Amino acid sequence: MLASSKTQRVDLRISAAAKQMIQAAAQAQDKTVSEFLLDSGLASAAETLADRRLFLLDDAQWAAFEIALNAPPRVRPRLAVLMKTGK
Repeated sequence: MLASSKTQRVDLRISAAAKQMIQAAAQAQDKTVSEFLLDSGLASAAETLADRRLFLLDDAQWAAFEIALNAPPRVRPRLAVLMKTGK
């Protein structure tokens, strides 16, 4: 978990069916609804942000990355057919 001090509150409105499902899932994992929602929300947030985080490259890796970025696209005949015909 990120921070241990709980100083912020999040409020949300959900349907009765959604609340029942969340309560059942929390109970299945032997967690409170708050624990379940926090754990699930943090896992989803980490997954969403995973490919948007800072990454570091040394000089050789950066040079190779730039070459790949600046290279012209490869000709893909089957892809061209697919884009034209949808088949």
